[in-house]
Amino acid sequence: MNKITIYGSKHCPDCVTMKEYLSSNNVEYIYLDITESMLYLKMFLKHRDFRPEFEEIKKANRVGIPCIMINKEEKFLFEEPGFDLEKLK
Repeated sequence: MNKITIYGSKHCPDCVTMKEYLSSNNVEYIYLDITESMLYLKMFLKHRDFRPEFEEIKKANRVGIPCIMINKEEKFLFEEPGFDLEKLK
């Protein structure tokens, strides 16, 4: 099973909906709220600043959450709740 980590914020409605979607589909994940912890924010920004997956998000002046990280930096997804869960494999 892949390790799923979600970077998000309690202030982001899409993040709240994503957590509900994954939980209702019995997907196990770790949720890191970037507004609750400086460490989590720094971890997220490290990815956001250096990973090519974030280029379009930065060009659009978006934050990039909810951000789904699969395993340790293996793959990043920026999906809407309701996406095909097969993408998590």
